[in-house]
Amino acid sequence: MPKPTCPLRSVLYIPASKTRALEKAQGLACDAIIFDLEDAVSPDEKTAARETLAAALQEGGYGTRLRVVRINALDTGWGAEDARAVAAMNPDAVLLPKVNSPADLDSLAKITGELPLWAMMETPGGMLNAAAIAAHPQLQGMVMGTNDLAKDLNSRFRPDRLPMMAGLGLCVLAAKAHDCAIIDGVYNTFKDDAGLKLECDQGRDMGFDGKTLIHPAQLSIANTAFSPTQEEADLARRQIAAFDAAQAAGQGVAVVDGKIVENLHVATARETLAKLEAIEALNAEHPA
Repeated sequence: MPKPTCPLRSVLYIPASKTRALEKAQGLACDAIIFDLEDAVSPDEKTAARETLAAALQEGGYGTRLRVVRINALDTGWGAEDARAVAAMNPDAVLLPKVNSPADLDSLAKITGELPLWAMMETPGGMLNAAAIAAHPQLQGMVMGTNDLAKDLNSRFRPDRLPMMAGLGLCVLAAKAHDCAIIDGVYNTFKDDAGLKLECDQGRDMGFDGKTLIHPAQLSIANTAFSPTQEEADLARRQIAAFDAAQAAGQGVAVVDGKIVENLHVATARETLAKLEAIEALNAEHPA
């Protein structure tokens, strides 16, 4: 299933049990929301959280943001009931934790029908099966669960995320091969702006579409990091103009700033401008 065409620079987790947080999210400058029934909801609130979230989604107010609901795993006491409830909520997608293989997505689809599926990629098994998971016909997006992955790997935290690189790279490759959205994991220290920026820039350089966030204070840095810069937009326009002029003159390539511009560069340039246009439309709807 092709990935969403809307921007996914900032994907904010919101506890499905917190009415005030659900209301506040309507005015935040995030591109997408993951309404969380899993980690952010205590066991004694699980059932009530489904009802709270259903009422919030029914009321609306989230504009054109992508609305994704993360359920509990199907092997827990809440997962299957979560899935049945979410199928009736009509969100944009349902996110399944700890996906190890396509069979996990098959089990979810039996409950949620044709609803687009997203997969939490957070286990060693999921990393090794990333390509098969991304190829699932209903999968639309993958979300890195780096905290759970670090736990299973027994890895140490490093600012350069070296222990994560194998898993992150496998999931990026799988998502790109099958046209899925790919969202980077959370940054836990929400008051560390410099560390967040470093990790966002790294994720953008790797090819991630955006980053999952745990606090509204992180929105601005993520939105900036995953947006085309003014320099990138200007270069894209100049590349397209130069290539069009070269083609009009019967030439197959152009030169901009001393560098060859071919079809593939123009395709990237057009994607950059399309992303910028979509971001501007979203910003107009939900200004920072």
